[in-house]
Amino acid sequence: MAHLRSRRTRAIALPAGLALTASLGFLPAGAATAAPADDTPAAVSTNGPKLSYVVNVDGGRAAVAKVKRAVAKAGGTVVIAYDRIGVVVVHSQNPDFAKQIRTVKGVASAGATRTNPLVPQRDNAIEAEQPLTAAQAKAAAAKATDEQDPLEPLQWDLPAIKADKAHQRSLGSSKVTVAVLDSGVDDTHPDIAPNFDRRASANCVSGVPVTENDAWRPAADESDHGMHVAGTIAAAKNGFGVTGVAPGVKVSSLKVANPDGFFYTEAVLCGFVWAADHGADVTNNSYYVDPWLYNCKNDEDQKALVETLARATRYAERKGVVNVAAAGNSRADLAADQVTDTTSPNDTTPVSRVVNPRECPDIPAMLPGVVTVSATGAKGLKSSYSNYGNGVVDITAPGGDSTALQPPEAPATSGLILSTTFRGGHTWNYKAGTSMASPHVAGVVALIKSKHPKLSAAGVKALLYAQADDRACTNPYDINGDGTVDAVCEGGKGKNGFYGAGMADALDAVRW
Repeated sequence: MAHLRSRRTRAIALPAGLALTASLGFLPAGAATAAPADDTPAAVSTNGPKLSYVVNVDGGRAAVAKVKRAVAKAGGTVVIAYDRIGVVVVHSQNPDFAKQIRTVKGVASAGATRTNPLVPQRDNAIEAEQPLTAAQAKAAAAKATDEQDPLEPLQWDLPAIKADKAHQRSLGSSKVTVAVLDSGVDDTHPDIAPNFDRRASANCVSGVPVTENDAWRPAADESDHGMHVAGTIAAAKNGFGVTGVAPGVKVSSLKVANPDGFFYTEAVLCGFVWAADHGADVTNNSYYVDPWLYNCKNDEDQKALVETLARATRYAERKGVVNVAAAGNSRADLAADQVTDTTSPNDTTPVSRVVNPRECPDIPAMLPGVVTVSATGAKGLKSSYSNYGNGVVDITAPGGDSTALQPPEAPATSGLILSTTFRGGHTWNYKAGTSMASPHVAGVVALIKSKHPKLSAAGVKALLYAQADDRACTNPYDINGDGTVDAVCEGGKGKNGFYGAGMADALDAVRW
């Protein structure tokens, strides 16, 4: 299986030419690595590459203020300080900035968010995708019932989670918002516009939220990944195009991918905090945080990135947000003692390393409290590419697979997931990946929140897992029928490594 775009958005070419994306991660916060000092050296170098850093501070606002002063003395410039969670985003050209700031009293950890200098080399490649042809659209519309949007007959994924039956009872509440942390959303698309929440949208790429000039939209040459995700969650049921899992809820765009397709820590941090502070009930996270596929606690930079986002996701959950994330497309057993990572760092020169995912997690999906989603195909089996892991995967949902491996029942014709795009106008295309599974779960969470608006994040997650349809392990798992076992599922019918608590259930979400 060939890889596209160095997996920076987890794009993988399947036999049918799919586009895939995903995510994972957690590790405990670490202490500073040197004896605390009250200040940093007065003389610092400023001739290094300009990098971005996160500095995690313990001790409240007073400690943050003191650390900000120390940042300046260490040759750094504060970009923004998220005082409420004790995280400061910094730019510096001091090659020893992180080492020096870690010695400051009150600094719990600090690290560079990238290995490539700011403004990395441009790459306009777009993930492999399959456009919906005019003939396919016409044929689908001819088969749509009066209750269906024209392209809904092609959406085999909706009945797979009983969303079609759920819509007969409820479309979800317009008081519920799902924040899409991704590459941006074009809110002028007719399937998106009726449900778009402008007030809750922003561009977070720099780590600082920007709302002017519709900054949350993707540029013409950027990825439509976020657009596809948004349509799966909340495409309006309006007699046009496709239908979302929760077509009555709101969706917002938090653009956290830069023009080159990298999801850096400061951007994702901004996205979680902005979502929490602007009324989001759910976040969808169909990516992993660059540049490290796995973030190891024995590396001071990687440890700091995990701590930053653990603080951000905890903050969001305390404010009632349910964070949903894709499990990844590497076919990896995330409960194994070791996996091989050959893609990190993906913004400079990758090296091969063997890591323990429990000690070197992929973030944000393995962060505590985050709902980790694996993918299934049209036959209900784990998708050929999907990561798995007993005790890691929480739930499963349709993410699509090669049509040759898991063909759908008619009238659907593709084993991929159909959703919105801005390519070629206000149109639709097919993609597949755990990136496409995660928004199905985010949509179901939005339906639960619509039914139970006062329920806490923990309560919503408890219902999500309790309502899921049990899915027993698939053993032996030989997805292509070549006689070789491709993965081993561990666990029982109610909880296992392939499907977690089972298949997300949209019908139970609106009737319990």
